[in-house]
Amino acid sequence: MTLPPENVQDYPRPPRLELVPYRIEIACGGETIADTTRAFRVLETHHAPTYYLPPDDIRAKLSGVPGRSYCEWKGAARYFNVLTNGFSARRAAWCYPNPSAAFAPLAGYVAFYANLMETCRVGGARATPQPGGFYGGWVTPNLSGTVKGAPGTENW
Repeated sequence: MTLPPENVQDYPRPPRLELVPYRIEIACGGETIADTTRAFRVLETHHAPTYYLPPDDIRAKLSGVPGRSYCEWKGAARYFNVLTNGFSARRAAWCYPNPSAAFAPLAGYVAFYANLMETCRVGGARATPQPGGFYGGWVTPNLSGTVKGAPGTENW
């Protein structure tokens, strides 16, 4: 399947939540730890899409860790270690237990940092991590435009 072209500079601000019409797959530790056709994604200007998966479609164990962050749009996030068959990725996933009203469908859905997973796929296309160490977007081959996160772009 070929993903349609999208330019990250055309994404809205404030961000938009939408259902993902493609299969999302995540592997780590040599096994598939998540596989869903029921994901959401958040689109925001200059960001790669961030994918949120329903907890029922995640096979790895998620272990809560201390600390939180706050998104002006979605609210307070909590973080998790991802554990499976001897593989452990520290603070590799997060969710919004009680998101703002505009993002209420995300409640309990989990996002994963692509740089801490073995592979992440959207509609069969391999995703790479959004640049920088903070943002959790997934960059797929269909994206164009400048994705923020690299040095000098963090505070756009």
